[in-house]
Amino acid sequence: MKELFKINQFNLMASDLIALNRSLPDVRLEGCKTKTYPDDLPNTSIVIVFHNEAWSTLLRTVHSVINRSPRRLLSEVILVDDASERDFLKSSLEKYVKRLEVPIKIIRMEQRSGLIRARLRGAKASKGQVITFLDAHCECTLGWLEPLLARIKEDRRTVVCPIIDVISDDTFEYMAGSDMTYGGFNWKLNFRWYPVPQREMDRRKGDRTLPVRTPTMAGGLFSIDRNYFEEIGTYDSGMDIWGGENLEMSFRIWQCGGSLEIVTCSHVGHVFRKATPYTFPGGTGHVINKNNRRLAEVWMDEFKDFFYIISPGVVKVDYGDVSVRKMLRGKLKCKPFSWYLENIYPDSQIPRRYYSLGEIRNVETNQCLDNMGRKENEKVGIFNCHGMGGNQVFSYTADKEIRTDDLCLDVSRLSGPVIMLKCHHMRGNQLWEYDSETRTFLHVITQSCLTVGKVEDGVHGPTVEFCNGSPLQKWTLRNYTRLEVFSNIFYSPTDYFL
Repeated sequence: MKELFKINQFNLMASDLIALNRSLPDVRLEGCKTKTYPDDLPNTSIVIVFHNEAWSTLLRTVHSVINRSPRRLLSEVILVDDASERDFLKSSLEKYVKRLEVPIKIIRMEQRSGLIRARLRGAKASKGQVITFLDAHCECTLGWLEPLLARIKEDRRTVVCPIIDVISDDTFEYMAGSDMTYGGFNWKLNFRWYPVPQREMDRRKGDRTLPVRTPTMAGGLFSIDRNYFEEIGTYDSGMDIWGGENLEMSFRIWQCGGSLEIVTCSHVGHVFRKATPYTFPGGTGHVINKNNRRLAEVWMDEFKDFFYIISPGVVKVDYGDVSVRKMLRGKLKCKPFSWYLENIYPDSQIPRRYYSLGEIRNVETNQCLDNMGRKENEKVGIFNCHGMGGNQVFSYTADKEIRTDDLCLDVSRLSGPVIMLKCHHMRGNQLWEYDSETRTFLHVITQSCLTVGKVEDGVHGPTVEFCNGSPLQKWTLRNYTRLEVFSNIFYSPTDYFL
């Protein structure tokens, strides 16, 4: 079992022992089970890209699509082989799918091209009114398809995702995903799941069976009107392999007049692996950095600085020509990224207005605040300034928080340790006043100043002490940015520091 696990990074032995058409629990909310949908829903092409996928997981995906999709709604299944090397994915697969009652087309990529370009090939060959993209190790559940297609019928510019349930990579147990999470991202442009905010619950008047507007999507599983997919610019074909394409498409959909939703009455399971079994030309990091640089340059406007400062190596990556994508943005009359942050993702970890972004350096020691492991409840350190971003990147925001991503400097008592806690936006222990003349950070609730503390365990740690004018309490902020750049509201010169 351990040897087979290495091949696909999941328990292949367990998968092979499970029926290809196994039964699954109905994990939908009770209110979803009684919903009815129009008879004239659009049909869909299912596009599944695979590369050296295991036989049992690939075919279980296909069987679940066929067995749990109304036949009238299933135009075809398109399997795109991204240059697999395993023999059983050649003629054996072709013979097997011919026996199935739904039209199944296998497209072979001539060379390894990656998820993005393989999906583009599959989409180009599709005939359905809607394109539904699935990964090659999924399982569709009862009633998964109708709510997705019904939402697109209501508004063809809505891109919809199912709730992604978890299939254990070890036991292949099927576990229901949550309808109380939606997609977001952090400063490093990593996709993250976050709790659905109260404002979204209020918009739906507490009805959890209604779709959730999500700022971003995971990208592996979604449905989109085929014509709208073309109008909105499909994928950025300049991106390589995989990574970042989900955020790029999410930003583009919202900024260019569409919407992105998680349809809570649709459930599809997915095998979540702890590591990838695939190798990428140039290495995973290089590929994802290139893709993220492309999306930042085209869609994020001045807010791309958050990404570049915390990941300075990204700016050294050759990201190719993005002029065509910028022309697309102009043609579609897309809104700025500030609009996206203000209206679609106000909960974003990227503050919409801020005074500074970069290192916070102590005058006396010439050392910088360092959040070390960027983990919640950990103390902040003070180390030699390395100028490499990462742990030494902080933003001093217009809400007067000192934050890095979703963590803020927090202190509960005089002389107490300064730690990183989740930003709560309630001021209190996380409210800091910076005085540009004295170069001090006043912790308002304790009326004390951020100070370089004594060395503990060989590490300097900041604390808060009574303000006394000591150089140990003086801090310089780098990369000052005028607030009016980020808002239509005018701010007087006293509202920012130079």
